[in-house]
Amino acid sequence: MTLLQELRAGKTPEKLVSLAESENIDIEELKKNILSGEAVALGYRTGRGPMIVGKGVTTKVNANIGASTLCSSIDEERDKLMAALGARADAVMDLSLADNIVEIREMILEKSTVPVGTVPIYEAATLARIRRGAVIKLDDEEFFDVLERQMAEGVDFVTVHAGVVKKLVDRFDEDARLEGIVSRGGAITAAYIKKTGRENPLYEYYDRLLDLAEKYDCVLSLGDGMRPGAIKDASDFFEVGEQEILGELQERAFKRGVMAMIEGPGHVPLHLVEKSVKRIKKLTNNAPLYLLGPIVTDVAPGYDHITSAIGAAHAGMAGADFICYVTPSEHLGLPKAEDVHQGVIAARIAAHAADIAKGLPGAEEWDRQISVARKALDWDRQIELSIDPERSARVRQERSGGGACTMCAEYCVFLVLKD
Repeated sequence: MTLLQELRAGKTPEKLVSLAESENIDIEELKKNILSGEAVALGYRTGRGPMIVGKGVTTKVNANIGASTLCSSIDEERDKLMAALGARADAVMDLSLADNIVEIREMILEKSTVPVGTVPIYEAATLARIRRGAVIKLDDEEFFDVLERQMAEGVDFVTVHAGVVKKLVDRFDEDARLEGIVSRGGAITAAYIKKTGRENPLYEYYDRLLDLAEKYDCVLSLGDGMRPGAIKDASDFFEVGEQEILGELQERAFKRGVMAMIEGPGHVPLHLVEKSVKRIKKLTNNAPLYLLGPIVTDVAPGYDHITSAIGAAHAGMAGADFICYVTPSEHLGLPKAEDVHQGVIAARIAAHAADIAKGLPGAEEWDRQISVARKALDWDRQIELSIDPERSARVRQERSGGGACTMCAEYCVFLVLKD
């Protein structure tokens, strides 16, 4: 039985009780949120850093790692995983597209202490490239074999672009958008549909996908293959059309007892972030919302961890539940370990700001404690409480050494008022 099915049968697993305690939420409220489809448990079946995503708990942060065909090193991916864990990401996803994709995933599953997600179409596309010469030459049976193998290996959640359907792709042409389809999984799926004239196999055989997710109690992350890649394309016909389909798919998964969350855009101008979040929630039955960014301006390559953090804070305040980080190297190249660290920290800042705005119990207590330490000029405690203690300690040492803060020196407001 899946966790959702157990709860429907009136059972309350002890593991869930412990998880509720760690999430600072009453067990009955947590059960209610899962039973309504407004919360999901990641890492629950594997015991890999189990956590709740959705209503009533803190906003979580995911870090994407993974190799490309031009840069494929297990050692580098291990370094990036360690950087994500060191910066306290709540989950990681392997987005590898390289020939050694299986070996990289095995390493991540072995080393990660937090839930691990994947995008199975990447492995299916890699096999198609190796065996048949093109990533779009997907094979249905091969695709579902990949899905089952990854779930059996212990992947905690999978992104599936089941909402990229023929009726949307048939209406999509070069002039439909400024930047077209920017999701890799969405682009591969759309190209497959255009080339073969067939329906997306994940949509056509969605019940088969649900069979696997039910068997392994694997959370489905219903991917946003039609997400906008430029703020000009935000909230267009294709994005909203896919979200309507994702709502139907979430409902079907929920009826089967399979937990699911919804992925969202993408590039969204700041004034549309709140409206976008609320629209997606309405169209998808208030399922947990997992957002990439959103990136609120297109002009900052090299700083997109900042543009996305701005969007993520607003999105979290409006009801988003799970933030996928964006690194400084977004739009420029494959991130290094330091990019991963910066991306996670920026997303965690945004997530915490959103939790304060949501009024979550205890969210402001962290800020209160560091403010008390700051007033007392307790540098050790300030550093201990900071979101990135290593950087705080380094900057403190480089700028001020062990003495008075060189920002104000003898004009320190706390010393002036105290004296």
